[in-house]
Amino acid sequence: MDQEYVKPDLEDTGAFVVQREKSSSPGSIDSPVKLKTSPDGRQALIPQPSDDPADPLNWSWAKKHCVLIALGSGCLLTDWGMTWGSTLFEAQAMDWHMTPPDVSNSVTGGTFLQGPGGVLAVPLIQRYGRLPVLFWSQLLGCIVVIGAACAPTYAGFTACRVLQGFVTTAPQVIGLSMIHDMFFFHERARKVNLWVFSFLIGPFLGPFISGFLIQAISWRHCYAVLAGFYGASSLIIAFLGDETLYDRDNPNQAAASPGIMGRLQKLTGIAGVRASGRPSPLIVAKHLISLSYRPYLFLPTAVFIMINFMFLIGLTNTISLLVKPPPYLFSDTADALLYLAPMTGVIIAELFGHFFNDFLQRTYIRHHEGRYKPESRLWGVYLPWFLGVFALVIFGETLQFGKSWVGLAIGWGMQGFAVQAATAAISAYVLDCFPQHAALASSWINFWRTTGGFCVNYFQSKWVAHSGPAVTFGCQAAIVASSIFAIIACQIWGPKWRTRYALPPPEN
Repeated sequence: MDQEYVKPDLEDTGAFVVQREKSSSPGSIDSPVKLKTSPDGRQALIPQPSDDPADPLNWSWAKKHCVLIALGSGCLLTDWGMTWGSTLFEAQAMDWHMTPPDVSNSVTGGTFLQGPGGVLAVPLIQRYGRLPVLFWSQLLGCIVVIGAACAPTYAGFTACRVLQGFVTTAPQVIGLSMIHDMFFFHERARKVNLWVFSFLIGPFLGPFISGFLIQAISWRHCYAVLAGFYGASSLIIAFLGDETLYDRDNPNQAAASPGIMGRLQKLTGIAGVRASGRPSPLIVAKHLISLSYRPYLFLPTAVFIMINFMFLIGLTNTISLLVKPPPYLFSDTADALLYLAPMTGVIIAELFGHFFNDFLQRTYIRHHEGRYKPESRLWGVYLPWFLGVFALVIFGETLQFGKSWVGLAIGWGMQGFAVQAATAAISAYVLDCFPQHAALASSWINFWRTTGGFCVNYFQSKWVAHSGPAVTFGCQAAIVASSIFAIIACQIWGPKWRTRYALPPPEN
């Protein structure tokens, strides 16, 4: 009888082989091992779950998605919290007798430290667990935002915002690991798409809300509302979250006490401190560095993602400075409503990727006799890349010649679609390549993404003022266009690179 089999050792390399083989001697050493399949019997489960009900792979659909919601609340607030103040610059400028562009520099430090903050969180994630790092990131975020709301000076406010960026970025690093811990290979693409959506909608949803609030309350009260969002996220994680880090070789090594005390131990990290057999932070740091220079991780992240995020974040942080002066003279309400454009683009991209990325995976496996390569994910980058180039041209030309704001909305919306769809495809590719090192690889995605967002704040407004919008955004479009060569290189040489550069030993 034909059965579905997989070569399980290939899970560590990111290359999967699912095939139908005929086993003539089931008891022989060389015969394939029959694997567990999905309830409909159509999918071999990769990786194979244990028989332990505590194994996150064996959790119910409801529990897995409750944990995913807890993760999403933190991801949503990461960039939401940093761009929250982009509609408040004028109100703050009046209080501190500064210009709005000078006040906008308060965002740059926090944006920059999102990268190092994510990298430094990885050893804690691997040693003490996913849940405590996720929880503490939100609780500390709540505390520092309260400090920003109460800060008497611009310097004190900026210091709190810098700390906010540093402590709240962990959810964007934890995401790939938690998805790998809970979901099987055939389920991951859609979950990665949702995870990317949760942190890409944030940069637009935050200013959208704060833009309406500033019309009714002071900017300090606006930050008090933001602190409330972080507090709510902490509660969501406390009630819905759970620890997904599970050692299949030693399933009882991190067992917490039963009841409420056990819950608190997992939430605060005490259970992780007591756990044995996990890698030390120093070992994780070494592995983290060794992954950073692998070309099949470096090129799609340090080149493609950084460049594409750079101009999206730059536009998000400066849009109010572009549309409130003549000729558009946007009110606070109109400025806030304009954020609906990129949000619409991101939502459409999530729906697109939800089905298209799975379609790519199934089509590749069907046409390659059950064999699968991670590089097939990267075909999902080309359409959003093309639209991203076109979007910057539309935005720049519309702004240059003072055309209808509809052109600005269309350009910005297309750019939101492009970054969401491309990032989801690349993140799924990275997870396939580094399934046992998902947090480490994800931290480099976050590092390069935020590095681009940090850099652009220093030259975006000055570049537009010096060269004009058409030249500025036209040059940005050309830079984005050239970034596709990083993706092409990965598709051509990626399989050889993955074979040449062996991965560190799996940590957990």
